[in-house]
Parts: sequence; structure tokens; C-alpha cells
Amino acid sequence: MKVFIQSVNFNADKDLIAFVEKKVGALVKFHDKIVDAEVFLKVQNTSDKENKITEIKMNIPGQELIVKRDSRVFEEGVNSAVESLKRQLKKSKEKHRDSLIS
Repeated sequence: MKVFIQSVNFNADKDLIAFVEKKVGALVKFHDKIVDAEVFLKVQNTSDKENKITEIKMNIPGQELIVKRDSRVFEEGVNSAVESLKRQLKKSKEKHRDSLIS
């Protein structure tokens, strides 16, 4: 699976990129037909503490899963988004399996 990472309004360091690739790459265990994933890391210029936006768009055949999280640090946002995607991927795979059975 290809993982595309874009950082908006800042330059992501190597550690953050490696972290995102590892976390998003691990989702392959939950769905075997993932085409690719696009990760957008954005910093909003606000006084809010939770000004880091993590958005992950995952393409699977016939469907596009999108998760968006606001957080204080990107790692927290990525973890939360990946957990949400994990649930969605399991649900999608079950639906696909059920449609094959019936």
C-alpha cells in the first residue's frame, strides 16, 4: 500500500513521517485490498491548543474512508484516526464478506 503524506503550513520532520507511515501501514492487517492512503497534516494558525489537524483518506475498492481529527500533537491525532479507520475497515470487510455469502 502506498502512503502519501502532505504537511500543510509546516515541514514535517523525518520522525513524524516515519511514525505516520508505520501506523497507517499497519492497517493492511485489517483489510487486504487497500489501494492507498493520503495523510494530510495541517497546522491551523489559531490560539487553540488543539490546532493540529490530521486527516487520513483511505481508498479501498468501491469506497473511500475519510477520518479527520483535531489534536494537540500529530502523534495523538494519527493514533486516534488510525483506530477509527481500523473499525471502519473491519466493518467494510465484514459487509463485503456478508455480501459474498448471501
